[in-house]
Amino acid sequence: MAKDKKMVEAITSMDEDFAQWYTDVVIKAGLTGYTSVKGCMVIKPAGFAIWENIQKELDRRFKETGVENVSMPLFIPESLLQKEKDHVEGFAPEVAWVTHGGLEPLQERLCVRPTSETLFCDFYANEIQSYRDLPRNYNQWCSVVRWEKTTRPFLRSREFLWQEGHTAHATAEESQERTELMLHVYADFVEEELAIPVVRGRKTDKEKFAGAEATYTIEALMHDGKALQSGTSHNFGDGFARAFNIQYTDKNNELQYVHQTSWGLSTRIIGAIIMVHGDNNGLVLPPRIAPTQIMIIPIRQQEEKVQEKVEEIRSRLAKDFSVKVDMSDKTPGWKFSEQEMKGIPVRIEIGPKDIDANQCVVVRRDNGEKITVSLDEVEKRLGEILEQEQNDMFAKAKAHLEAHITDCTDYEDFKNTVETKPGFVRAMWCGDLDCEMKIKEDTGATSRCIPFKQEHLSDTCVCCGKKAKSLVYWGRAY
Repeated sequence: MAKDKKMVEAITSMDEDFAQWYTDVVIKAGLTGYTSVKGCMVIKPAGFAIWENIQKELDRRFKETGVENVSMPLFIPESLLQKEKDHVEGFAPEVAWVTHGGLEPLQERLCVRPTSETLFCDFYANEIQSYRDLPRNYNQWCSVVRWEKTTRPFLRSREFLWQEGHTAHATAEESQERTELMLHVYADFVEEELAIPVVRGRKTDKEKFAGAEATYTIEALMHDGKALQSGTSHNFGDGFARAFNIQYTDKNNELQYVHQTSWGLSTRIIGAIIMVHGDNNGLVLPPRIAPTQIMIIPIRQQEEKVQEKVEEIRSRLAKDFSVKVDMSDKTPGWKFSEQEMKGIPVRIEIGPKDIDANQCVVVRRDNGEKITVSLDEVEKRLGEILEQEQNDMFAKAKAHLEAHITDCTDYEDFKNTVETKPGFVRAMWCGDLDCEMKIKEDTGATSRCIPFKQEHLSDTCVCCGKKAKSLVYWGRAY
């Protein structure tokens, strides 16, 4: 049994060193690998399968709102990027440039896309002529490059996978409606499929996307009490349209500028799954997003009747679930540890004695609960167990979030709370950048969002004492 525990012992305790625990889980669970390309990662089959499930479900939800998928070029001419001043200034430090084609210098540098607003704008300027051409609700699944100085698997890498939606509308009202709609699509997906509760709201002007009128965000809280921005939706108004001259003729035959939005969610969300649900035995995956939901582990698998029964159960369950059988020559104890490391939601243990009793033992990954199940109703019971596990994981994460939200009206209390109690701090804010910067300088906490649901904690700003304008969620973040 000592050998069987070696996999678990390879993980640093999250209470000892959370950052190292995270890295250990990512590597030991086989999600990513290192490469010779500094700051970039290989997403291995176990990790990519999670992304595929995320992509499949999000894509379905997007299309239900009228979104269509397209593909834009990887490269952006420098002159195109320069058209929107705020946008280019916001991304300039992270841009990678192509200067040569083969052995010949390029007449104009090409940016390797950090995001595709300018490409979509250039495209829309030619495609949109009349009100009949609107709205345009487009999305693309791709990779982007941002030259990050400090990297960590999934959370921050120089190249990462994501989706980026880019829409064009006739009116400001339609643009705002789409901006908020997509934010709620993200929030519902993350809560319902990934079992991660989020706070929804608007970013401050300091934290909004470069070139946007307003940025909206979903903020999740990790196990260590740090926030993770998990998806954003931006309202561009007509700023990009004016820069790129995207106009249409309205029903009165008058020229109008379009209003645009952009929204994105990346492989960073896999990091959130790890840090919200994982434990000291490894990864813990919510059943609805897990590539393998059930692992069948036979006991005394060399016996013919065990092999036959295992194949029968696998075949029955495969109609409704993603199920695998571990027929390797490893010991059962090692297989248990490996299944736990990989975060597979449930395992089924079955041996000769179980078969004689017409039963199997089902073990939940999230809490280790062992449940004896009759083989006559294994499909029904596995469905119930997986759904209960999904719900319990969300409830546990929700309880953790709520236990780590603190209200503060006094600045000394605010600073002490940020330092001693990880999590979100809710406090009133006057709206001035100076106070926002002072809070960051004094505590390391940033404004995470101005929640849609506003509450009145006090009349004054927690930092300067002036009249408060908004309730804000503050916190240290990844």
